[in-house]
Amino acid sequence: MRKFLAVLGLVIGLAAVGAAIYWQRANAVMQAPGPHQQSLELVVKSGATVRGVLAELDSRGALSDRRAVEVLLRVRGSPQIRTGRYEIAARESPQDILRQLVEGRVVLETLTVIEGWRFADMRRAVEDHPHIKVTLRGQDIAGVMSAIGHPGENPEGRFFPDTYRFAAGTTDRELFALSYRKMAETLEAAWNARAPALPIKSAYEALTLASIVEKETGLASERARIAGVFVTRLRKNMRLQTDPTVIYGLGAAYDGNIRERDLRMDTPYNTYTRSGLPPTPIALPSREAIEAATRPLETGDIFFVATGIGDGSHVFSATLEEHNAAVQRYLARLRGNRR
Repeated sequence: MRKFLAVLGLVIGLAAVGAAIYWQRANAVMQAPGPHQQSLELVVKSGATVRGVLAELDSRGALSDRRAVEVLLRVRGSPQIRTGRYEIAARESPQDILRQLVEGRVVLETLTVIEGWRFADMRRAVEDHPHIKVTLRGQDIAGVMSAIGHPGENPEGRFFPDTYRFAAGTTDRELFALSYRKMAETLEAAWNARAPALPIKSAYEALTLASIVEKETGLASERARIAGVFVTRLRKNMRLQTDPTVIYGLGAAYDGNIRERDLRMDTPYNTYTRSGLPPTPIALPSREAIEAATRPLETGDIFFVATGIGDGSHVFSATLEEHNAAVQRYLARLRGNRR
């Protein structure tokens, strides 16, 4: 019996030594650089397990000893990993890979929403993005606005044009909500800092004016002056007479050319036939356009027309006679360019 116990003790001792050695080796494997010589992309989908991820990493040559890593995690406890698209650096250790997955340090995708787009353009870009999870496709406008917590609102102008960075799998609803919030914050800040005695009754009217300024501006430095022309017209109860509002009112009927009959066709957005601002914004204005609308540069000018020299600049005029002369110069330049 004594001999048996001695042998048993020896076996247990050897097993303990072996386990200690294996544990030490497993820890070394966990911290050692991986065998992969190039970076690789790893997509962790919803419901993925650590074991499944390790199997994929092993199949792609990123683990030198998958079994040792699994044993170590079985003892330590398996971590919670986050979904997304990851870039695993060349020679990255299993420990660093797992830390990256636990912390959710995903590759960020980008979406650029351009100043002057309509909401329909933004929605199309969102739904066409390969890494955005589309949940609102087929919903009407009312459904989209309700989904982001703003039922009954018109979406035009309500979303901030910017370059957005996000993790793959972010939903369209999340992006719309973020963009809406950013526009609301930008508009509130500009409205609170507005020039005194503007002929604009609300921040929403300022947003509407900013959208017109955005569509009329070809040269960034002219935004405030163009806003000043429209503000001066509003003060004088003059119609704004701006083509972009007419085009917006035509909708799908606009074919790329604006004609005299279009200027005479009465719609809620035709600022040739109706006084004041249109009922909603006509585009997504930039921060600069919003700031121009709330702090316009009023010079006494009530007209502007393109110079036609190709840089987006305009000639500003305080009288109809000056404006007509500028229009004739613009037309002459166009004729000369065609020749």
